Amino acid sequence: MPILGQFSNHNQSPRASGGTTSTITGYIVHTFNESSNFIFSKGIGNLEYLVIAGGGGGGQGRGGGGGAGGYLTNTLSATIGTNYTVTVGAGGNPSAQGTNSVFSSATAIGGGRGGTHLTNDNGGSGGSGGGAAMNYTSNIWSGGSPTAGQGNAGAGSGNQGNDDPRNTGGGGGAGAAGTRGAGTGTPPAGGVGLQFSITGVSTYYAGGGGGARGGTDRTSAGSGVGGLGGGGTGEGNLTGTNGTANTGGGGGGAEGSGFNGGSGIVIVRYAR
Repeated sequence: MPILGQFSNHNQSPRASGGTTSTITGYIVHTFNESSNFIFSKGIGNLEYLVIAGGGGGGQGRGGGGGAGGYLTNTLSATIGTNYTVTVGAGGNPSAQGTNSVFSSATAIGGGRGGTHLTNDNGGSGGSGGGAAMNYTSNIWSGGSPTAGQGNAGAGSGNQGNDDPRNTGGGGGAGAAGTRGAGTGTPPAGGVGLQFSITGVSTYYAGGGGGARGGTDRTSAGSGVGGLGGGGTGEGNLTGTNGTANTGGGGGGAEGSGFNGGSGIVIVRYAR
């Protein structure tokens, strides 16, 4: 679990405005579920932040799971009157990349789209990569690539020569790559997210979306489960789902129209 940095100005009492404000032992926390401004209005202090982008949309037409939004954590020094524009990225529509989230100079990259037969079988690149669509041929479709330091790769699809071609790939999560479906035994699951405790509660964010099950596998094998951290479930014997709002989770892949990625989040805290 990532350990976020400590502050060097514990004797200061900085104040700021923007987002939803809460207090925990030793800190004031500002949570942004939508785009706004963070205005530092008193004193000098170190800010600690977590920035998570919108998750990628799950693939349409027996598609792969959407990749989780990228994440960044760090600290920076702020002085009185500092005004930061906060951008909270939207989740991607089905088969579309998620939108970037921004705080100061930190830009988290939107999650990669799940692969789809309607345009491209490969998963899209992003913060975490999207999973590949179902394979009808002897080719192996590739999972999407992640952004360095922000996530993990999506999984590729099965190969008709040695695997059931109806299996897709799960989207990558902040903590692990997506899983490729294998026959009826291994669902195309989304990669797990990561836990952060910046709000005072250890919470998972940025889980990858599960891939769809197609053909006869749809009801005979388990759905591709989304990764912890808001990843949506791929359509199969269970109904597919969107990524969870304000987690950066990837959307589930679908037999039909696909599912949306979850929106991102920006969280800032400083010593009381």
